[in-house]
Amino acid sequence: MNIKQIYLDASAMLEGHFKLSSGNHSAYYLQSAKVLEQPRTAKLLADALAANIQKNGIEIDTVCAPALGGLIAGFALATALDKRSIFAERVNGEMQIRRGFEITPGEKVLICEDIITTGGSAMEAAKAIEALGGVVVGFAALANRGFCKRDGSALERKTNCALPADKPLFALADFDFEMYAPENCPLCADGSEAIKPGSRGN
Repeated sequence: MNIKQIYLDASAMLEGHFKLSSGNHSAYYLQSAKVLEQPRTAKLLADALAANIQKNGIEIDTVCAPALGGLIAGFALATALDKRSIFAERVNGEMQIRRGFEITPGEKVLICEDIITTGGSAMEAAKAIEALGGVVVGFAALANRGFCKRDGSALERKTNCALPADKPLFALADFDFEMYAPENCPLCADGSEAIKPGSRGN
């Protein structure tokens, strides 16, 4: 399965000058919402991701997605795995489990994002799960930006990956795009202005 082509066909791999959730800048942006707006495509990707996870043999009770970006991917993956689907949401800057969702002590939870960059939001959701007695058994995403090492990839883990090294990351492909700190961004130096097209921007 050519994941990059799926993103291109959905006009979901944007080229320009973008400000990422991390604050860094990049010439490329993955807009997974454009891929997931087609239920057939969402199912295709979730089924492929579920197959990768099932090969690993880890036990999962529940899939938890950080809102907002991970919601559709998380639900689609939970459907493919036939597991419970919940989500975490940010309240006053802190990721929380709300809306009546409950976690039983020892419940095995997989955190699912649409895209994993450094894994910061996924780790916030993981901490919310662990605070309620759940056990985070791994992480999943449709796409991996190349900072964290996914299961089956030759890319090495980078120092700014926030995910724990002892928990697996499952993703369908690596998108190893160059990113720049704003003060060292060549796109800024050329006079262009970074835009924020993601869920925290528009």
